[in-house]
Amino acid sequence: MITNQVLNHLRRDPVLAPLLDRISLPNYERDTDIYARLIRAIVFQQLSGKAASTIHGRFLGLFPDGYPHPEALLALDLPALRSVGLSQQKSTYIQNIARYFLEHGLFDRNWDDLSDQEVLDLLTPIKGVGYWTVEMLLMFTLDRPDVLPLDDLGIQQAMQGLYNLDGKGKVLQRQMTETAEPWRPYRTYACYYLWRWKDGEY
Repeated sequence: MITNQVLNHLRRDPVLAPLLDRISLPNYERDTDIYARLIRAIVFQQLSGKAASTIHGRFLGLFPDGYPHPEALLALDLPALRSVGLSQQKSTYIQNIARYFLEHGLFDRNWDDLSDQEVLDLLTPIKGVGYWTVEMLLMFTLDRPDVLPLDDLGIQQAMQGLYNLDGKGKVLQRQMTETAEPWRPYRTYACYYLWRWKDGEY
């Protein structure tokens, strides 16, 4: 939740301040089911929202109650997963998630006990789950307030456009980190505004 305290802190940045007054943020849908959100993230990768939603809906339809319980998911063969529109690679990644959560007892995990870095270290060993995917979980599922996704193209483009950053690769990431330093401990919320600005949705 973005409070007046957050907004007043971010307004100290003269570039960011006008955006806070112009841009309205949507009510981001919250879902604390890390397992289901990870699977959804894999389904949605590299697809348009409409196509991904259709495939995700068909995938959930494979399960009697519409939930991909890990045992039931692992019992499906690849042709069954492919039949709803998933690629072989995504089908494998989704089953990797189910297997990993079972093997590591993550369904009963209290995620609030873990730091951002500990969540990243715990989930990125899953084949198919990258750093960016877990950062999105931290921001949109676990409500962590101070995440800066340096690899996100939208954030890169927004910061290049607003702050005239001219670096590439690691140099750009360093410039982004330095630029965002005054936003701490609310870098997540600053990114919400940057995404909206970049997409012209305000």
